[in-house]
Amino acid sequence: MSIISDLSKAVRCCRQDEVFCEDVTFTQFIILDTVAGNESLDMARLHEILAVDKSTTTRLVAPLIRRNLIVREKAGHDSRAATLRLTVEGKEVWEKVWQCLISFIRSIQEAIPEKKRKSALEGIQVFLCALQNASAMRCAGNAGSECCRCADPA
Repeated sequence: MSIISDLSKAVRCCRQDEVFCEDVTFTQFIILDTVAGNESLDMARLHEILAVDKSTTTRLVAPLIRRNLIVREKAGHDSRAATLRLTVEGKEVWEKVWQCLISFIRSIQEAIPEKKRKSALEGIQVFLCALQNASAMRCAGNAGSECCRCADPA
């Protein structure tokens, strides 16, 4: 239990309500990054990507619109639908947050001895998979069973 508790504390930067960098939360960065990867992005597609309700997507996007980082426009194909695109300021913030994120990841990597990096990442991946499976109740607890997605394919 202490490992899960410590892990929860360590990844607090990725919580929806915690500012990550450039006065942007991690979830807002995910939205900026998703929109940046497209010329424009349908709100409907964004809520699928975020795996949240439409109203939650709207609530998460609203602060980015207020800050003029994203523009919401009526979709050409359906007047009820909306598309999102980054503003010039939004692109600048997105780039700055990426730089911040790269620096953050680099500092984590440098804190892990080089010879242990690969095994550390593999261990984290296995742990996260097991945690996701347990959380979703998709695994009967037997790593060798077909229902467990953490089972080693080898």
